Amino acid sequence: MKPLNFVIIKLSVCLIIGILISHSYHPTLIVSLYSVLFVFAVLIVFYFASKNNFKKSIWFGLTAYLFTSCLGIVTYNLHEQKNFPKHYSHLIDTETVKMHALHFSIKERLKSTYYHDKYVINLIKIDEQDVIGKVLLNIKKDSLQTLYKIDDRLFTYSDIRELNSPLNPNQFDYKTYLEKQYIYHQMVINQNSMIKLNAQKQTIFGFAERIRNTINEKLSLYHFEPEELVIINALILGQRQDMDRQIYEDYANAGAIHILAVSGLHVGIILLLLNFILKPIEYVKQGKTIKVIIIILLLWSFAIIAGLSASVTRAVTMFSVVSIAMHLKRQGNIYNTLSISAFILLLCKPMFLFDVGFQMSYLAVIAIVSIQPKLYKLWSPKWKIVNYFWQIFTVTIAAQLGVIPISLYYFHQFPGLFFVSNLAIIPFLGLILGFGIFIILLALLNILPEGIAHLYGNSISLMNAIVTWVSKQEQFLFQNISFDLPHVVACYIVIIALFLLYKKATFKRIAFLLVSILFIQGIGIYYNYRNANNTFIIFHKSRYSLIGQKTNFELKVFDNLDSIATMKDKVITNFSVGNFVDTIKRERLKSVYSFHNKTILIIDSLGIYNVKKFQPDYIVLRNSPRLNLDRLIDSIHPKFIIADGSNYKSYVKRWEETCKKRKLPFHQTSKKGAFIIKEANYP
Repeated sequence: MKPLNFVIIKLSVCLIIGILISHSYHPTLIVSLYSVLFVFAVLIVFYFASKNNFKKSIWFGLTAYLFTSCLGIVTYNLHEQKNFPKHYSHLIDTETVKMHALHFSIKERLKSTYYHDKYVINLIKIDEQDVIGKVLLNIKKDSLQTLYKIDDRLFTYSDIRELNSPLNPNQFDYKTYLEKQYIYHQMVINQNSMIKLNAQKQTIFGFAERIRNTINEKLSLYHFEPEELVIINALILGQRQDMDRQIYEDYANAGAIHILAVSGLHVGIILLLLNFILKPIEYVKQGKTIKVIIIILLLWSFAIIAGLSASVTRAVTMFSVVSIAMHLKRQGNIYNTLSISAFILLLCKPMFLFDVGFQMSYLAVIAIVSIQPKLYKLWSPKWKIVNYFWQIFTVTIAAQLGVIPISLYYFHQFPGLFFVSNLAIIPFLGLILGFGIFIILLALLNILPEGIAHLYGNSISLMNAIVTWVSKQEQFLFQNISFDLPHVVACYIVIIALFLLYKKATFKRIAFLLVSILFIQGIGIYYNYRNANNTFIIFHKSRYSLIGQKTNFELKVFDNLDSIATMKDKVITNFSVGNFVDTIKRERLKSVYSFHNKTILIIDSLGIYNVKKFQPDYIVLRNSPRLNLDRLIDSIHPKFIIADGSNYKSYVKRWEETCKKRKLPFHQTSKKGAFIIKEANYP
């Protein structure tokens, strides 16, 4: 059976196309509604016209696919919260700083940063006017900091600000990431500026958090180590907010990060456990129907406790469909099951399409069901235990083949020893999950023996130790790999071509493989041409100065960073990866730079400059120099003045006002981001 012959798969593809069209071109809600109604009317006409016609008509099918694409456009628009009349964005003006009386409730707690505790909040009222909408809340940390709970209702006076755009090229765009979750603005406030109100409404998310807090309170009585508790919270309860960054990086570097995200792997294991435990119910009247209802209810109860994250929601949706198919005893096609779950999820939350986990999850499963059987047939071990590990190994390889291109695109690294950590953990993951759920149930009933708790804690510590060891083998961790979207497309075309050729060698498939190889080579040539240019950049780096001069594929970095700041710095790494830089050379800052017939003068804290021999085109002010800017402008006549991130804010503000009066272009990197000068010959 050819997967693409199934109608639901074609409809899912059309729905995705509609969502992508709406995301890229932003048609208005009215236009999209009229379009879908018109196409639906045409679809009805074709349906009745062909109902009694023995000859199949292609027009009904094409109209159905067009209708599904229009449905995707409408779905995207209907979920766009800015289209809602009560959305708070219609009442605020972020161009001017204005304080508002705000009532809001906590929706979700995010991972804290060094300076702030972060939450997603639901706005309830602005200046006594009812509103809806989500905002990012940043609460400045202090010594008496207390964490708020989901559904806590609060009041404060604050302004609502735009989300911060990335200030350096190729930096992670947190603003775009939040906008895909319908979060468009943020608030930054102090702890003591908020008043906690009596909560008037309890949501299912708040109820789930109370369950998780109760579980953690019970588990804390059994002296689990902090590293063990965070893994239990991630593995079973789907919560990673309190996870130490080092633990997360160890799992990522070992290629085992999927173990910490409650996803299809975990839900699939839980489904198998539930199917086994509830087997006796089948022997009562209507037992099979009762069993599948209980399984689906338990799966969604687990999803709620895990916070209904994107990964657990899509996994439970997919395995709910699998459960129903098992109950109906239908020979379920996995491609159909995947398409049905994706179709349902995207209708409910179209922005899931842009979620990295959503993409990687479906690509991994598709690769497993299509590639793994072919890999498994390469060898037939006689011993059952060897055969079991061979199955896991082939599943791991197939999954990696499915996600390698997109993983390189998003994360720019590849863990070479991914199969070691997976072979060491996945065979026992079902036992760890089942045992963990059993431990939680006993702890809630206050009958958990200390010895069993200690045994489970040791198993988690052993898993952490294995992952840490694998992650420390740095020679097998390939990092900072330059990889762009065209590379992703080309790699998937090559993988598909190889898979088709392996199934059956034909002239057309050999030609397809050769063309795909030429395509990927062409992309390499294009990027070599595109990135063979010269660029001068004044990066933004808070409290430091950081300048880069790129010549083709070599980058010279001039900075005053200390050793610790250099180790933590990601600005240069991000730029190098995004621009396919091969060589990085570090040098100390200079006073004068020349780039493409332009002269750049750097004035530091001493405020000393000598321009008798030349007149600079650009002036960079760093380390808060004490100078008279009017006098400097009169004597040098620069064309542009730049203030980097090493200056005091009060100085920068004064310089900006001076330049505004003198009608001289002024660039502040802390507001406008890095200042980039490119050769005129290049875009």
